[in-house]
Amino acid sequence: MISATIRDIAIIVIAVQSIVIGVLIGVLIWQIWRLVKLIQTEVKPILDDAQATANTVRGTATFVSDNVVNPVIRTNREVARWAAILRTVAPRRRRPTKPPAP
Repeated sequence: MISATIRDIAIIVIAVQSIVIGVLIGVLIWQIWRLVKLIQTEVKPILDDAQATANTVRGTATFVSDNVVNPVIRTNREVARWAAILRTVAPRRRRPTKPPAP
């Protein structure tokens, strides 16, 4: 008699656990679905904007490099070349030093 009661109580406990676990799995699936929707509606547009910004920065860096940095480098190279030519052709003369005062 006692073993039958214990068996019945164990069956009821296992049934209640199964129901609770089923409900919790349902809640978990619902939360995962909400997370996926959040990622699709919130995170993906942010990533798309970040990618567009990175592409804009890349284009701006290329433009600045082509239109500002490279001409400045070429100009500095020419100035240095002409300065070297002038130093070779017409070296600077040193000023005579004054003799020390007696």
